[in-house]
Amino acid sequence: MLAKDLGLDAKSISRLGGKGLSLKTLKDQLSQELDTTLELWRAQGLNVVKNQGAYYFDTAFMPIEEAEFCIVDIETNGSKIEKHQIIELAAIKVKNGEIIDRFESLVKTEEINTHITEITGITAFDTKDAPELQETLIKFKLFLGDAVFVAHDVKFDYSFISKSLQKIGLEPLLNRSLCSLALAERTIVSYRYALSYLNETLKLNPNARHHRAMSDVLTTYGLFLLSLQNLPQDIKTVEDLIRFSKTAPRLKRPKFDPLLEEEKKEEV
Repeated sequence: MLAKDLGLDAKSISRLGGKGLSLKTLKDQLSQELDTTLELWRAQGLNVVKNQGAYYFDTAFMPIEEAEFCIVDIETNGSKIEKHQIIELAAIKVKNGEIIDRFESLVKTEEINTHITEITGITAFDTKDAPELQETLIKFKLFLGDAVFVAHDVKFDYSFISKSLQKIGLEPLLNRSLCSLALAERTIVSYRYALSYLNETLKLNPNARHHRAMSDVLTTYGLFLLSLQNLPQDIKTVEDLIRFSKTAPRLKRPKFDPLLEEEKKEEV
């Protein structure tokens, strides 16, 4: 979520997730009526509720085990939203540690360069019968609902999807988001935190095919569950979890790569 998309300053957004925001401060920053704004935010995946005279993200009161987390991964034919697009999108809904729903689709595209094909294995021909971007994004938006958006290095996936929605004439995402990489840095000791490396060391997804969307989603799911197991006991709500993932001290990394050490042992 970008502050400009919500129309509030950073301090106000922080208070919505913590101590609460007063009605006056909220109204002073809105360009529309409060009730209208809250409805529009809800349609964009964000619920703001009133509690004891102040306003909060509903996730400030939502226990982690009761929340829906949507773990997402995309493959694109380039990194620039101005000239590139999503070519594959996958997601799972997770509640209380269990997968409750799935979404997966290739996206029709006219061009995928050889470098992207080498990484993903996806060719433009593979997408010839896939739905267009607009159809895929509308279905995904309905699937996502107001769930917490989770991805490994979440900024890229969240931003690319949100800007893609805007390209087809829809509003940007406002869902609360959580970065599984940042959370792992605070809950799991590792030499590196790339998803492929974590999978190799932690055996998160035995059937992993890196840079395919659903495979990376399932690997991230395994990582997410492991991170939740290692949380401090005082992390109770979704906002506690989001705040912890951003502000808690990162764990100290090992000085040497355990994978290389293992390879040296095998060579002896």
